[in-house]
Amino acid sequence: MNRRSKIWVRAKVLPDGEPMTIYGREAWCLRRLIDAGEKGCTPIEQPAPRWSAYVHALRSEFGIAIETIHEAHAGPYKGSHARYSLRSRVAILEDSTTARAAA
Repeated sequence: MNRRSKIWVRAKVLPDGEPMTIYGREAWCLRRLIDAGEKGCTPIEQPAPRWSAYVHALRSEFGIAIETIHEAHAGPYKGSHARYSLRSRVAILEDSTTARAAA
């Protein structure tokens, strides 16, 4: 499987960021964050194996600002979980779904 057969997004941080292409789970994560808006996402609401790794890559490799909010939860395995909220304004220029539809 080549990189182009995976999920990808071409995006830029507004107002004047350079266009960048993000592949795979990081692209999926960015889409979830954009769709969630101010509310943000948790791994409980949007299950995926390595949310913290996807967020780390978006921050460190692509310079996207994402806030981590720690929330307590109850139950037999009480503790806390992270809620991730996109703080950068990001525009999707193109993605694998729209590119396939146009082909």
